[in-house]
Order: sequence, then C-alpha cells, then structure tokens
Amino acid sequence: MAPKKPTKTFSFTGFLKMSRPVNLVIVAFAQIMTAYFLVETTGSGKSVLLDPNLYAIILSTVILAAAGYMINDYYDVKIDYVNKPEDVIIGKGMKRRMVLFLHSALNFTGIALGYLVSPKIALINFIAAFLLWLYSNSLKRQPFIGNLVVALLTGVTIWIVGFYYQKSELLVLTYAIFAFFLNLIREIIKDIEDRQGDRKHGCRTLPIVIGFRNTKKVIFVIAIGFVCAILIVTFKINNQLLFYYFGGLSLLFFLFMYKIYIADRKAHFTQLSVLSKLLMLTGIMSMGFL
Repeated sequence: MAPKKPTKTFSFTGFLKMSRPVNLVIVAFAQIMTAYFLVETTGSGKSVLLDPNLYAIILSTVILAAAGYMINDYYDVKIDYVNKPEDVIIGKGMKRRMVLFLHSALNFTGIALGYLVSPKIALINFIAAFLLWLYSNSLKRQPFIGNLVVALLTGVTIWIVGFYYQKSELLVLTYAIFAFFLNLIREIIKDIEDRQGDRKHGCRTLPIVIGFRNTKKVIFVIAIGFVCAILIVTFKINNQLLFYYFGGLSLLFFLFMYKIYIADRKAHFTQLSVLSKLLMLTGIMSMGFL
C-alpha cells in the first residue's frame, strides 16, 4: 500500500476553488452595474466609475464573500465528503489551520478596506463577516434562518452601493429585493440538493424538518412574495421600460418555477441552482435599460 501524501499547507488552486471565483465575479459585476446605471454620479457630480471608493467597496465585498465561502467549507468538510467528495479541498489540498488563517486575514482586510471608505461601510462589513461566520458555524444547520441570512447579505451587496452614495435608493432597493428573493429560493434548492449529507450529520434544514414536498411549497410561497414585492416597487418607480423588462423576465421565472415543481432528483436541483444564477444575471442586465 502506497504511503499517503502529506497535505499541502497552502494550494493556490485550492484557494481559488474555495473562493468560488464565478460567484465573486457576479457580485462585483452586480455592484459595478448598480453604480454605473443606477447611481451614475457621486455627490460632487463626477462619474461614479472614477471614484476610488467604489472599487474599495467592491473589493471589500468580494474579499468578505471569499472569506465566507472558505469558512463554510471549513465547517462543512464532513458533509461535503458525502455530497460532493471530489470537490473537498480542506484536509486534502490545504491544511485546516491555513484555511482559518486565510479566513481571518481576508475578513480583517475587507473590514479595513471598508473603513478607508467610511466607518459606516466598515460596520456593515463587520456585521456581514460575523453573520457569514455564524451562518457557517450554526445557522445553516437550522431550518430557514440560515437561508434567510445568506439571501439578506446577497441583497446587501447591491444595496450598499446606493446606501453609500445616497442616490437612486428606490431603484437600488428594487434590485436588492430581486437578489434577496432569488437567492433565498436558491439557498433552499441547495438544501434540497444536499439533504443526504445534511441528514447524515444532524443538520435540521427545511427539507429534513418538513420534508421534500413541503419545502417545495415553501419555495412557491416565497416566489409569490417575490413577484408581489417586485410588482409593488416597479409600479412605485413607474418606469415603463423596467415594467416591460420584468414582465419579460417573469416568463423565464415561471419556467424556473415549473422546473422546481417537476424536479425530483439531485441532478434536477443542481441544474436549478445554475439556472437561478442565470436569472440573477438577466435581472442585473436590466439595469442597462434604465
């Protein structure tokens, strides 16, 4: 029997994989689109894209998100060996203590960058970092509360741009609500997808507590709330192009919900998780019409 290879202390490939670079690019893209199309100018009238503070906010958000993914993998390593053993990095491609060090260093950097922009941004970043740790440590193993926290933080990544510049806040809030509801649905779908490993390790996620079919019903209730919230805010903004765009997007959303209705296998929910990202990108692109 060949001797087991020692675990690397650090692996750049493992670092990238744990950071979920595709998700980080989507977050940065959403914030740039929000700034360029919704905020447009700073309080002094110059283009927001020329403001270094915008890039500090984006970089700090991306860094904190990467730290959140890392600590999530750290706490979920046993569950991941059941759900997706081929994707496990911790203990195979990188030592656990290195992941903890990277998590702490990234959080400190993200909060410090926020402080360079504004103490208020630093406070928001600190709360976000704490909630991401708390989610990975305990909340994600509880029914619904973990899903709610992650969805809320996703909405905050868009809202924080409007909050800092104090411009187009209702429009920014519309997209923050869009991101919140869509990610809440996506997080619950991921819980359905991962229920085998979660059940084995004592998690009490929605699919485990109330069952597979009842969890689908919860998703449909959230979807109704999502449609109602978007309609209310869209009518309040009273922008015809936005109304038409979300009307068209609703067709794709209803197809998405139909696929949830007929889904009954792990592979189906994996596809739905990807489709939810495409819905998010399609929604973000609509900012260009405003």
